[in-house]
Amino acid sequence: MATRILAPPKKVILNNLRLLSRPLNSVPPTFVAAIPGQFAAFEPAPSAATTTKPSSLIDLTDPERLFSSVPTSKLIRSTANLHAVAMEPVVDLGIRVMQSKLIMDTGLVREAVLGVVRRTFYDHFCGGEDTVEAAATVRQLNEAGLRGMLDYAVEDAEDNSSCDRNLEAFLHTVESARTLPHGYVSFVVVKITAICPIHLLRRVSDLLRWQKKNPSFNLPWNRYSFPILSDLTPLYHTLEEPQPLTAEEEADLFLAHERLRTVGSKCEKYNIPLCIDAEYTAVQPAIDFFTYSAAMEHNRNEPIIYGTLQAYLKDAKERLLLKSEAARKMGILMGVKLVRGAYMASEAKLAHSLGHESPIHNSIQETHDCYNDCASFMLEKVAGRSGAVVLATHNVESGQLAVMKAKDMGISNGNQRLEFAQLYGMADSFSFGLKNEGFQVSKYMPFGPVDQVMPYLLRRAEENRGLLSASTLDRQLMRNELWRRFRAAVL
Repeated sequence: MATRILAPPKKVILNNLRLLSRPLNSVPPTFVAAIPGQFAAFEPAPSAATTTKPSSLIDLTDPERLFSSVPTSKLIRSTANLHAVAMEPVVDLGIRVMQSKLIMDTGLVREAVLGVVRRTFYDHFCGGEDTVEAAATVRQLNEAGLRGMLDYAVEDAEDNSSCDRNLEAFLHTVESARTLPHGYVSFVVVKITAICPIHLLRRVSDLLRWQKKNPSFNLPWNRYSFPILSDLTPLYHTLEEPQPLTAEEEADLFLAHERLRTVGSKCEKYNIPLCIDAEYTAVQPAIDFFTYSAAMEHNRNEPIIYGTLQAYLKDAKERLLLKSEAARKMGILMGVKLVRGAYMASEAKLAHSLGHESPIHNSIQETHDCYNDCASFMLEKVAGRSGAVVLATHNVESGQLAVMKAKDMGISNGNQRLEFAQLYGMADSFSFGLKNEGFQVSKYMPFGPVDQVMPYLLRRAEENRGLLSASTLDRQLMRNELWRRFRAAVL
C-alpha cells in the first residue's frame, strides 16, 4: 500500500498558502474592473448605476471588435435567448415543462415540446445532439478564435450497464476530438457520476469521511496518496460508521476505475486533456478519489487529468495546498479547473437540515477572495512548470486580476497550461475580450440528445438563477452592436 501523506496543521497550511502566492486581490484597485461578477447564484446583475468602464486590461468597451466574428443572425438569437432566460418565470416554466408528463409521453406532444426546446434554449447553450454536430460547433468556435471543451452531458448512472454505455459515448467523444485539427478541442469532460453507479459513489464517500474521523479505519481498496479531505471539510453527511464495501461493491469499484483508466489512457495517447467535473459534497470525496488516482497514473509527463475545485467551499484553499504538496512530493503535475460552484442553495439546505453550518462561504466576498487566492496560487504553479489551470469564471474582476498576475509572472499568452473558460452561450463578450488579449479561451460545451441533456441543464438553471440573470453586460453589449450594425446598414 502506498504511504499516506499526513496533513500538516491547518494554521501551517493557510500560512503556507499566503507565503507561496501573492493574492490576486492584492493588485492596486485602480487596475481592477469595477464590473460586478457574473457567476452562479452568488452574484446579482449589475445595475446601470453601478456598472462602470472596465480596465483596459480586458477591453469590454468596443462591441464591434468583441463581436466582429459573430454573424448578425446569431447575435439576434443570442440576445433574444439571454433576455428570455434572465426572466425567472421563463426558467420556472421551462423546469415545470421538462419535469411534466409532456416530456414523459412518447407522442406528438412530446416531440413538439422537444422541438421548441431544441430551437431555443438548447441551441443556445448546447453544442449539438451528437459528436458530428458538436464537432461542427467546435469549428465555428475556432473561426471566432475560441476552443471547445466537449462535455457529453450525462450523469447519475444507476447501474453498470448505464455506465458502460456512457463509457462508449465518452470514448467516441475522444475519438471525435482527435479528428479535429490540433488545438480545436482543449478538453474532453467526464463526470464520474456517469461511469460509476451513484449509490456506490455515496458509499465510497461515506467510507472516506469516516476514515477522516477515525484514521485507524481500514479501507483496503484505498491505495492512493493524495489527501482528499481536510480539517475544514464537512463530515456531517456520514453520521455513523458505514459498513465496509461488499465483494460486489468492490468489484463495481474496480470496474469504475477501469472505465476512467480507459478514457484517461486514450486521452494520454492523443494528448487531449481530460477534465473531471465536480459535484455536490455528498459524493465529491469519491469523485476526488477517482480523480487523484487517475492523475497519479497519467500526469507524470504532462497534465492530462484535471480535477475541479469549487472555490465557494470553505475547505477549498486548504485542500488545494494539501494535494499540491502531495503532487510535488510524488513528481506529479497537477491540473486544476477552478470554478466557484453551482450547488449553493442545496448544500446550505442540507447542512441546515442536519443542524450544521453550510460548507459554503458565508459571504460572496469570501468566495471571491478564495477564488482569487487559489487562482494566484495555481498561476504560480504554471509559471514554475509544476501545474496547469483552467480559470473557469464569468467574473470580470477575477479575469482582470488573473491577466495581471499572468503577465506579472511572465506567463506567455500561448502557454498551454493556462486556459480561461466560460459556458457556451454565456459571457461571450468576456470570452472575446480575453481572446483579444491573446489568451487561450474555451467554451464549456455540453452536447447530447435533447431529452438527456436538458434535465442536466435545467438542474443547473435551478441552481444558477443568478448566473442566467446576471448576463446584463453581455445583453447590453450585444444590443449596442446590433444597433451599430443596423445604423450602418441604414445609413
